Amino acid sequence: MSMNVGGAEDDMMVEMNTTPLIDVMLVLLIMFIITIPVQTHAVKMNMPVNSNSAPPPKPPEIIRIDVDFDGTIGWNGELVANRADLQARLYRTALLPDQPEVHLRPNKLVTYKYVAMVMAEAQRLGVTKIGIVGNEQFMN
Repeated sequence: MSMNVGGAEDDMMVEMNTTPLIDVMLVLLIMFIITIPVQTHAVKMNMPVNSNSAPPPKPPEIIRIDVDFDGTIGWNGELVANRADLQARLYRTALLPDQPEVHLRPNKLVTYKYVAMVMAEAQRLGVTKIGIVGNEQFMN
């Protein structure tokens, strides 16, 4: 069932001419590209402004209080003689205008009452920057 258009002598091509369709398509493509707004891929960042301000403050002073397993207390590596000596040192620390950080480092085997006594004395005397450090020893 084929269609025979014309005779055997007339070999006419029955195809659609696609050249004008391609031309129209290209014109539309060019118009589309022209009308699209140009997109800039930029990240807006707030960069620091160079100012002639003072340099950052020096790092805070750190006082390290060690509480050994038998309740002996060390202040920056030197032994504290008694509770009155500890109170005097904490009082002098509390009077400073810019209090240093007090790092309390208890031993893993120390009884809690010694650590609580140091923290209570520090709070009573007005030491505000105190923290317990060395907690990694209690993980096991």
